[in-house]
Amino acid sequence: MKSLEILVERIILSSRWILVAFYLGLVAALAVYAVSFAYKLIKVAKNAFVFDDADMILAMLGLIDAALVASLILMVMISGYENFVSRFDEAEADVSFLGKLDSGSLKIKVASSIVAISSIHLLQVFLNAQQYTDMQLMWLTFMHLAFVISAVLLGYLERIMAQLKIKA
Repeated sequence: MKSLEILVERIILSSRWILVAFYLGLVAALAVYAVSFAYKLIKVAKNAFVFDDADMILAMLGLIDAALVASLILMVMISGYENFVSRFDEAEADVSFLGKLDSGSLKIKVASSIVAISSIHLLQVFLNAQQYTDMQLMWLTFMHLAFVISAVLLGYLERIMAQLKIKA
C-alpha cells in the first residue's frame, strides 16, 4: 500500500510539468502580441502628423495598454513557472524580481495591472464619450470601480495573511 501511495504522489508531483505547455503557449501568445504591437506602432508613426491631439493621445494610450498587457503575460509566465514548476537558475537568469513573486504578491500585481489596463480603457472611452450612451458610460465606470475595489480588498487580505504568518 505504501508503494502505491508513493507512486500516486510522484505522479501528482510530476504533473506540474504539464503547466509548461501553458507557459510555452503564453510565450507564443506574447510573440503574436508583439507583432500586433509593432503593427500598431507603425500605424501611429505613419499618422503622427495627421492625428490631432485627441487621436494621438488615444493611440498612445493603446500602446501603453498593450505594454501593460504584455507585462502581465510575462509576469504570469515567470512567476507561475517559478512557483509551480521549477526554480530558475539565478546564476543564468539575471532578473532581480525572480524569487520575489509568491502567489500572494502575484495576485496583487495582476489585480493592479488589471486596474491600470481598465483605467486606460476607461480613459479612452471618456475621450470618445460621444460614441457611448450614458448607460454604457455608467456600466463601464461601475466595472472599473469593481476592479479597483477587488484590488484593494486583495491587498488588504494579503496584508492580513502576512500579519497572521508573522504571528504564527
